[in-house]
Amino acid sequence: MTVMEKGPPQHPAYVDGKTKLMLIDGKWVPALSGKTFETRNPATGELLADVAEGDRADIDRAVAAARKAFAGPWSKWKPAERQMLLLRLADLVERHIEELAALDTYDMGAPISRTRNNRQRAVGMLRYYAGHAVTLHGETIDNSLAGEIFSYTLKEPVGVVGAIIPWNGPLTATIWKIGPALATGCTVVLKPAEEAPLTSLRLGELCLEAGVPPGVVNVVPGYGETAGAALASHPDVDKVAFTGSHLTGQKIVQASAGNLKRVSLELGGKSPDIVFADADLDAAVPGASMAVFANSGQICSAGTRLFVEKKVYEEFTGRVAAFAKELRVGNGVDPQTQVGPLVSAEQLDRVTDYLSIGRQEGARRLSGGERLTDGDYQKGYFVPPTVFADVRDDMRIAQEEIFGPVISAIPFTDIEEVIQRGNATPFGLGSGVWTRDVGKAHRLARAIRAGSVWVNCYQAMDPAVPFGGYKMSGYGRESGKQHLEEYLNVKAVWIRTA
Repeated sequence: MTVMEKGPPQHPAYVDGKTKLMLIDGKWVPALSGKTFETRNPATGELLADVAEGDRADIDRAVAAARKAFAGPWSKWKPAERQMLLLRLADLVERHIEELAALDTYDMGAPISRTRNNRQRAVGMLRYYAGHAVTLHGETIDNSLAGEIFSYTLKEPVGVVGAIIPWNGPLTATIWKIGPALATGCTVVLKPAEEAPLTSLRLGELCLEAGVPPGVVNVVPGYGETAGAALASHPDVDKVAFTGSHLTGQKIVQASAGNLKRVSLELGGKSPDIVFADADLDAAVPGASMAVFANSGQICSAGTRLFVEKKVYEEFTGRVAAFAKELRVGNGVDPQTQVGPLVSAEQLDRVTDYLSIGRQEGARRLSGGERLTDGDYQKGYFVPPTVFADVRDDMRIAQEEIFGPVISAIPFTDIEEVIQRGNATPFGLGSGVWTRDVGKAHRLARAIRAGSVWVNCYQAMDPAVPFGGYKMSGYGRESGKQHLEEYLNVKAVWIRTA
């Protein structure tokens, strides 16, 4: 039986009616304030759990635990021991992948067909980081004083890492932060998104089961303006790794100034996806559609600005709209669902506001465009896949990140024009090119100012390939060997020999 052929997931055993506590120093503890917050299924409104609401006081004790662990026994762990720890964690994640996939689906709404397919990426990332744990090294340098002074470099863990993740992929987002930290010998305080904290907390349990020492991985759920802000500004945090909106990213940069902590940011996007008339349109229609509609458009690198060459513009946009109308929208626990709900009422309001803005600005609606409220949709936050045609570059739906299943289709005439217009955005995270002409593909790959260029595909990911942004989409990279460097300091050593 393949992943796609499996039936509905079992209700996660972790969702058992008990209040979910936070993980600090190897123990499960309530918030010092005693406060909790609710997390609900966005498809049904069902209460999943009450969760301990961390704030500055809880961040303080988590950072203290992380600092103690970093300076203590964890610093004595050898690379091979960290490697084996990550491999044990990978095995546990693989063993519990059905439960973790279900938690993602119940807590943030993604179709179970999608969250189950995260298995290879989630487990693969942990094993990739495990492989790198034993390859981190400095180098000897033949300096200008060779014969008198011998010089070399050491790679050392940066220290205590504050990790703040979004809600649109809790399993992989959590692993993307704790994996490189464990591989390099750092310690972590993770602040999961308040909209979907359950998977991160369950991964905290698996970390303890794998043998992660107390204080090395801490998980403190809470709100961004309290727990997140306290973590970003904490004077004893050496690095912040953040994924989220560019507006919050700017605040984190400002908060980091107190102790000039290292910062890596994976932020939003308004990515161009460019379809030439010579492309394989049969492949480009589903490819360009799911570049936006996957995960209900809640992907930072989604190809939401769909540039289509005028020769095929009407045909192609019509086919994309027809594809959109055939997608099955529904509760993510149904294996046949292809597009789930948005994560929250707040996100629903944001997306529906942009649907109104698109109509007001004069865009032509080809599909979707309004919230679904009939029948099974009444209790959830459902927006159908939406295609707007005749979009101008100056429209807000073409300039601002919507973070919903909304395509803005824009015609273009030639390659120079589309390069200029594709780059006319403050963002630079992802991009796509659809063409049979290898020369065009290479030219666009060089010319587009974005961290990823997908040619005749979209959203392909691998643990070995770096991912990150240009411009307002942030800096630093996740995945690839570059990711590990974000968690390391380089020390120069000089030894007089004569």
